[in-house]
Amino acid sequence: MSPDRSRLYDRPSTPILSFLGGTGTVTGSRFLIETPESAVLIDCGLFQGLKEFRQRNWAPFPFNPADLDAIIVTHAHIDHIGYLPRLVAQGFQGEVICSHGTADLAGIVLPDSGHLQEEEASFANRMGYSKHHPALPLYTEADALAALTHIRSAAFAERIAAAPGIEVTLQPAGHILGSATVTVDVSAANRSVLFSGDLGRSSHPILRAPTPPGTTEFLVMESTYGGRAHDDAGAVDQLADVIRRTAARGGIVLIPAFAVDRTEVVLFRLRELVSRGAIPDLPVYVDSPMALRALEVYRSAIADGASDIRPSVADLSNPFNAGQLHEIREVEDSKKLAFLKHPAIIVSASGMATGGRVLHHLARLLPDFRNSVALVGFQAAGTRGRRLVEGATEVKMLGSYTTVRAEIANIRSFSVHADHDELIGWVESAAKAPQRIFLVHGEPEGAEALRTSIVSDLGHAAVVPRHLERVLLS
Repeated sequence: MSPDRSRLYDRPSTPILSFLGGTGTVTGSRFLIETPESAVLIDCGLFQGLKEFRQRNWAPFPFNPADLDAIIVTHAHIDHIGYLPRLVAQGFQGEVICSHGTADLAGIVLPDSGHLQEEEASFANRMGYSKHHPALPLYTEADALAALTHIRSAAFAERIAAAPGIEVTLQPAGHILGSATVTVDVSAANRSVLFSGDLGRSSHPILRAPTPPGTTEFLVMESTYGGRAHDDAGAVDQLADVIRRTAARGGIVLIPAFAVDRTEVVLFRLRELVSRGAIPDLPVYVDSPMALRALEVYRSAIADGASDIRPSVADLSNPFNAGQLHEIREVEDSKKLAFLKHPAIIVSASGMATGGRVLHHLARLLPDFRNSVALVGFQAAGTRGRRLVEGATEVKMLGSYTTVRAEIANIRSFSVHADHDELIGWVESAAKAPQRIFLVHGEPEGAEALRTSIVSDLGHAAVVPRHLERVLLS
C-alpha cells in the first residue's frame, strides 16, 4: 500500500478507465483506473517512434503522480516500463507491482535506459546537433535506480491487494520472461478489468503459451499484429538464407534485436540452424551489455525452473550458444568489431535501431553491399528500422546521414508477439465473452482490423479508444 498523504483532486464517484497511452501507436502503454478510493496505473511505458509520440514523454503527465496509489507493470520492455523513473522523479510514492521475472529484468532495463539517455544527451551536446541547448535526458540512471526501490514482485496467480478496493492477479503472458496479463478486480464497481499486456505465442521456443483470459467484464487488449499473420517456418528459413548469402559475399550480418527476449530467441534459433547445418558456423557477437545481463537472467530462470519457462528448454545444454558465441561488454571491444575481416553475425540493441551500439554498427556496415541487416521484428512508424524496411537509401544517425547499400531483410514474422489469428484465438478461449473489449497498443490499421474480426467473427463488442479517452467501468 502507498503511504497516507493528502489528495490533490477529488475521487470520482464511479470507477473510470483512462487511456493515457498505447492508443494509435504500439508504444507508450499507460492505463489509469480511478475509483472512489484509489488510483492505479497499469503499465508505465515510454513513447517511441514518430516525433509526435516521443514528445508525449516530455509533456506533463495528465494525472498527478503523487496521487497514484500503485503502478502495475505487465513486463519489462521499455514501452511498458520505461516511463517509471520519470514518474518517481515527479512524486510517485507507491509500490510498483510486477512478476519476479519482470523485477529481475527491470533492474537491468531501467538503469540502462537512464544511462543511454544521459549518453545521447551528452553526445548531442558535444556534436551540437540538438535543437535544445543544452540537450537533457528525460531521466538519469540515478532516477532509474531510485525507481527500482519501489518495486514489489509477486508470483503468478497470487492475488495482491494493490490499493484500497483494488486487487490484482498476474498470469503468464508468454511474451518475454516474466511477462504477465493483469486482472484488476475493482470492488467499487464489482467488475474486473483484464489487461493483456503484450501476448506471446504458443510457438515461443523458450516460454510457455499465454494463459487463457478466463472471465472478465472488460478486456484491454494489445493489437500490435492485428490484420497480419506470422510464418514461423518461413521466417527462420529466411534468416538462414540471409546468413548464407551474406557469408558467401564475405559480409557481416547485423541483427538489431531487443535486448530482452528477442536476443535470446535469435540466439536460440541460430543454435538450431547451426546444429542442423542450415547455416555456416560463424562467430556470433552479442554487442549489448544490457542484452548480456538479460541473457544471464534467462539462464538463471531456466536453471531455477521458472514457471513460465518451457520444461523442455532446461534439458538443452547451453541453449543460447551456437558454438562461437562472443559476449561483448566493454566499449573498446565493441569498437574492435569495426575491424572484422571475415563473415560474422553481430546481434546488437536496439531492435528498431532507435539507439545504442547498433547505431555505430549500422553507420559502418550499411554502405557496403556485402553486408546485410536482418530486422527480426516489428518496426514502429518513425523508427530507423521502419525507414530501412521501407527502402530508404539514406538514414540519419548520430547527427549525419549514412548511405544504404547493404541488403535489408525484413523478417517481420520472426516475432514473439501473437499475430492476428492468435489474438482472436486467445479472446475466443475466454470462459465468457467480455462485456467490452478495448483494443490498444497497435497502429490504427492493425487495431481496426482486429476490431472488425472480433465483432464479425466472434460477435463481441470491441472498440478502439482514443488518446486520453475516459470510460466508465459500469
